[in-house]
Amino acid sequence: MAREARAVRGAAQPGDWALVTGASGGIGAALAAEAARAGYGVILAARSRDRLDTLGAKLTRAYNVPVVSLTTDLSAPGAAETLWQEASAGRRIAVLVNNAGLGHFGRFDDPEGWEREEDTLHVNLMALTVLAKFAAVTMAAAGSGRILNVASTAAFAPGPGFAVYSASKAYVLSLSEAMAEELSGKGVQVTALCPGATATGFFAADGAEGATWLSKAGMADPDRVAAAGWRALTSGRRICVPGWQNKALALVVRLVPRRVVVFVADQLLRRRG
Repeated sequence: MAREARAVRGAAQPGDWALVTGASGGIGAALAAEAARAGYGVILAARSRDRLDTLGAKLTRAYNVPVVSLTTDLSAPGAAETLWQEASAGRRIAVLVNNAGLGHFGRFDDPEGWEREEDTLHVNLMALTVLAKFAAVTMAAAGSGRILNVASTAAFAPGPGFAVYSASKAYVLSLSEAMAEELSGKGVQVTALCPGATATGFFAADGAEGATWLSKAGMADPDRVAAAGWRALTSGRRICVPGWQNKALALVVRLVPRRVVVFVADQLLRRRG
């Protein structure tokens, strides 16, 4: 019975599609599965075509829904607009999952990290905002739709060692809350998903595996994070922080003096050794 209830949560109407960015693995792939389970046609977007095609075939077999793979690099100028145009051509996008994200682990005065930090700004801020803008305009005109912006618990406090990433996720959270309020009377639900450390390839890609806190923090399962985010989106919640430890962290950083929060974060985000 619990599985049946979950299967129809946020169920799609005929012809509804979900666009999921960063869908080649981790939380993005798991969110794509949530959308497929609910009956949406799924548009998978990421840089790796092979991984998208493999996931697409899996979703089609499991849920008998149409799946389209679109290869894109959202750090490139104009990529987000092109993606929306390709994804929405002849399709009604009823759900947008803004999951694509980058990060760089390192001190801000290290010149070697700038290229990655610049890409982080393009993907986490510009691409997400462009896609959210297109979706908001289209969905508001239609009187319905859902937008899930994937932020992070890093959104709740500055992150020395993760300065640009943390700042970008604070932007995502702020933008999502403002969007949710503006669109609340227009049939469009906006949710910010703020997971903590999750067992994906993110930390290896941005060089953060050596951070002290990662050696002590348990990694969340991406399927559980995605399920929590999907439940929040389909039940009308504006912010979703999966896991009691992450919820406690989000609360504590609002109560403790800001300078103390930044000092502690700096110690936890330093490399071991």
